[in-house]
Amino acid sequence: MPVSLLRGLVLLAAYLVAAIPFGLVLGRIGGVDVRQVGSGNIGATNVMRHRGVLAGVATLLLDAAKGAAGVALALRIEPQGWLPEATVLAVVLGHCYPVYLGFRGGKGVATAAGAFAVLSPALALLSAVVFVVVMAAWRRVSLASMSATAALPLLAWSLDRGDLALASLPAAAVILWRHRDNLRRLLAGEEERLGRASRRGS
Repeated sequence: MPVSLLRGLVLLAAYLVAAIPFGLVLGRIGGVDVRQVGSGNIGATNVMRHRGVLAGVATLLLDAAKGAAGVALALRIEPQGWLPEATVLAVVLGHCYPVYLGFRGGKGVATAAGAFAVLSPALALLSAVVFVVVMAAWRRVSLASMSATAALPLLAWSLDRGDLALASLPAAAVILWRHRDNLRRLLAGEEERLGRASRRGS
């Protein structure tokens, strides 16, 4: 099989797996369409608010796992080339713009975290520290998510991983774009804190 075709198939497979809407599935198991409640987002935060902590944590882990699976496959096929880094963007696009839901998906944070955890556990850990610190200080999931995402290129650079710094830029751009409504609410002082019922949420 030509290398270019194999790479294309890996990227397509990564996208299709990442497009599986686990939050929607888990919500429906409990009789809730998470697209119709709260923020309408299929991610872990909205699932947690409307289906409980267990479903929310399960969504988080499954969304991270599908990002990790895509990158792990890419590393197995091409451990030294550019394919694993490109796969990060493929899995983020899969989660944020899933073909199964008319390209209306989640925000990509957990999926990106899983992908980077495979590429560089140190980078994933540093980004998680940023998330925890911001979350502890302000208790807003969206702000913590955007902060950790925006920090990725700088954190990768600090680890002397210019390749990951470049790979993180398009993925971070997609994730931050998906958080644009949250950013507007943050600037307006209207974003809800975690643990408080919300019609909009993150």
